Amino acid sequence: MNPVIDAIHERRSIRDFTSQPVDFHLLMDIIEAGTWAPSGLNNQPWRFAIVTNPETKALFEPLTRYGKVIRRCQALIPVFIDKDAMYHEVKDHQAMGACIQNMLLAAHSMGLGAVWLGEILKNAARVRELLGLSENLELMAVIAMGYPASKDQHSNRKPLDEVIVYKG
Repeated sequence: MNPVIDAIHERRSIRDFTSQPVDFHLLMDIIEAGTWAPSGLNNQPWRFAIVTNPETKALFEPLTRYGKVIRRCQALIPVFIDKDAMYHEVKDHQAMGACIQNMLLAAHSMGLGAVWLGEILKNAARVRELLGLSENLELMAVIAMGYPASKDQHSNRKPLDEVIVYKG
């Protein structure tokens, strides 16, 4: 009985949402959770945008094959790495993954559903242009979130013996 382990096991990628708006303060709390991820030299290279305006959100739909998810969600949080803040490409990209995972777990803990959209990276420059952001910000993901339309998501994982390559 460990709430962190439970949240890791229970969190699912949610792609269908209710029409209930997400309070702005919850979005800020989710972003703050992301900022508590570890980063090399504590450089904290993450940067975020918040998109809740339906007209702006709609501009994201044609940029990914998951436009339906974007249409149904109540908020988008595009997550960027600030290339000017980077010191080591691999370590900084690992930090970004930890940041995004913190955000997904925070959303889950607040009763929200979220999904990490990575396929939209093929249009990263267009996302940056839509938001009027500088080229030093590189898109890492867009997190779509809202209140889950259903909470009956199930998943499974490979047995540990299949993923552990060395013991002893």
